[in-house]
Amino acid sequence: MHFEWYHKVGLGILAAFWLAYASNYLGDALIHAKAMETPAYAAEKPEADEAKAEDKTETAAADDSLAMLASADAGKGAKLFGKCKACHTTENGGKNKVGPNLWDVVGRAKASGAGFAYSGALKEKGGEWSFADLDAFLAKPKGFVPGTKMAFAGLKKPAQRAAMLAFLRSLSDSPKALP
Repeated sequence: MHFEWYHKVGLGILAAFWLAYASNYLGDALIHAKAMETPAYAAEKPEADEAKAEDKTETAAADDSLAMLASADAGKGAKLFGKCKACHTTENGGKNKVGPNLWDVVGRAKASGAGFAYSGALKEKGGEWSFADLDAFLAKPKGFVPGTKMAFAGLKKPAQRAAMLAFLRSLSDSPKALP
């Protein structure tokens, strides 16, 4: 009987599978492992105090950006706004793009820019754009308004958010008072 090379390879692969299956079966038959009574490594659950500390840290980060607002550089915010120019305009009476025009956004009612189709989620949010709300939105838009159309991931650093807030505040004929 004459075997071609591919028959030999196929037979070798099949034999390897049989050998692996047989050794697993034989190993299970010879060694009976007991279930562990205690875990080898016990992971500790975070205490309620630790969870509260995390919440305080997040709140402190937001407070930090608002505390930095008084000394924030609107010029740095204008540079950061370069990321936003693809979707937003800032001129008084400027056109809407993918996102609304942001002239005089601080203190303006949410979802109220003329001629822009806002998401239902932002319309339902209601209220005015306070510094705190803008800070939370800039930090994580989809976290502040789940269902928003804004695809931007957010500014994680409080100093960047403070600079952006200072820049957005400057986009007005009569800038709003600092908090």
